[in-house]
Amino acid sequence: MQPRGPVCSGHLCYNARVSDTSSTHNTAGEQSRRYGIRDGACQAIMQGGGENYLSAFALLLHATPLQIGLLSALPQLVGTWSQLLSVKALNRVQHRKTVMLVGATGQALSWLPLLALPLLSPTYGPWILIACAVAYFGMGHFAVPAWNSLITDLVNPNERGAYFARRTKVMTVLSFSALCAAGLVLHGAESHERAWVGFALIFLAASTARFLSTRYLNRMDESAAPATREAEFRLLEFLRHERSVNYKRFLWFSGLMHVCVLISGPYFVIYLLRDLHFSYWMYASWLAAGVLGQFLTLKPWGRLGDRFGNKKLLVATGLMVPFLPMLYLVSTNFVYLLGVNFLGGTIWAGLALGLQNYVFDAVHAEDRAKGIAVWNTINAMGWFAGAMLGSWLATVVPADLTLAGVELHLASNLQAVFFISGVLRLIVSLGLLRTFHEARPVEPITHRQLVTELPFVKPLTDVFTGREGR
Repeated sequence: MQPRGPVCSGHLCYNARVSDTSSTHNTAGEQSRRYGIRDGACQAIMQGGGENYLSAFALLLHATPLQIGLLSALPQLVGTWSQLLSVKALNRVQHRKTVMLVGATGQALSWLPLLALPLLSPTYGPWILIACAVAYFGMGHFAVPAWNSLITDLVNPNERGAYFARRTKVMTVLSFSALCAAGLVLHGAESHERAWVGFALIFLAASTARFLSTRYLNRMDESAAPATREAEFRLLEFLRHERSVNYKRFLWFSGLMHVCVLISGPYFVIYLLRDLHFSYWMYASWLAAGVLGQFLTLKPWGRLGDRFGNKKLLVATGLMVPFLPMLYLVSTNFVYLLGVNFLGGTIWAGLALGLQNYVFDAVHAEDRAKGIAVWNTINAMGWFAGAMLGSWLATVVPADLTLAGVELHLASNLQAVFFISGVLRLIVSLGLLRTFHEARPVEPITHRQLVTELPFVKPLTDVFTGREGR
């Protein structure tokens, strides 16, 4: 008597089991990619509603330009060194989720001391804030190499631009919403002369959001990703290796660009809140304009990078970003400054996406966590150097200048610092963008054609050529 049900040979049954296993892994991988986006959403709430206001909180505590510079630079420097420690830990633990969860949980806890900061020791408030920020960024960066290694194994290389653009788009929406909500909270608290209560509330919300993100990280299925074995990490050996020559040139560009950017970056909050006397709501609106610019252009930047390469993305944005800080010399009008930061958001969206995805393309899979850690460490060193140089310039550059017999009376000496930052950015872009090349095969495009593909140019060219709606 024959058994009921399908009868198959051992070979066919084996193939069926492989197919079932593959299907299970594909489903688990898809779920993990969704959890990666949800984790990013929670982080965006934390960053938009909490991290964006750390410098404003420092000003409430009467921080000096040096302390503002240290608040911006020191946590990043210490934090990215923790990435190197994370890579070492990853080689020993061999479980990326464990490393991710340690960092994320520690970052969530680091917000809690800030809730009582104004009551603990107002005299040393800025220094306590800097210490808390060091812990916050240190724990956050500790999770980065493991998370990037896992998520890039879960995402197809030719779909990374689209995936990260989609993830960043979700993050941008929620960051924008959290930023505006936090601005309203601070505005209300300021109107009742209880600004510190407003900061305590938004920092508590930031901590809660990060705790929620750890739940999604914990649900990611590490077994759904191909097991990429990270080689033992030796920094000097990695940088000396012949196959990383192109990557080293990219690191020079990225690191020096961060130096130039951070000459001005930390001091916009001083310029807007102290020198132009913006309210917290006006400051929040200025921040939100930049976030909105990112949101509207992330998807087209991602498509451009996937199709024509991330090097082309860096060329396009790297030649535009130098002019952004120079625009702050033109006017102090609130609406004008909103427009400038909106434009800045659109350009920075492309530059940040291009820098991140170029790292993923330029290093081998087994070196990916190391490559990310080295890139972030170089950036942090540039970040620190630029912020310290900017804090010095903020104390020595005068507000009244005479150039070629023309007297300039600036609203703030920080406008001159912004101009210096822009000039140095332009020098770096013109000198270093040509020294490294695309890291993967892509569709070729001329620089003239690239201009027509830019997110804020293509819609206009489509209208004039009759391609809209096709």
